[in-house]
Amino acid sequence: MIEVKKISALDTYPIRLEVLRKNIPLPYQFNGDLDPDTFHLGVFKNNWLIAVSSYMKAENSNFKGSQYQLRGMATLSKYQGIGAGKLMMEKAVAILKEFSINCLWCNARVVAVPFYEKQGLKTFGDKFNIQYVGDHYVMYKYL
Repeated sequence: MIEVKKISALDTYPIRLEVLRKNIPLPYQFNGDLDPDTFHLGVFKNNWLIAVSSYMKAENSNFKGSQYQLRGMATLSKYQGIGAGKLMMEKAVAILKEFSINCLWCNARVVAVPFYEKQGLKTFGDKFNIQYVGDHYVMYKYL
């Protein structure tokens, strides 16, 4: 059984470290993790945490209205491709709509762009590089 639940920032750290920061000298703890407006989602398969994502109130001047930024979406490698990310995105959009948020945006690794496009996000602007991590695009979706 797979289910999405709200989790704590602390719960996200082991998967962020394994999937997003392994052998990379960047923090797996993010500014904003503990802000009162931030929420974190986890996907559990048979009560085992297999994927995480975080949603932080953050303004990007390229977009209109109230906004949240998706950060740190990661799924353990052996569970990638089973729909965990899609489930988290669906749950996050429902929560953000309850908060009357207008726009969800993120800095997406180039490899993740097709996934985000399937979730209805669009690229904005030019590709840019984050040191140690690689090329990214800003992506967004109006809710």
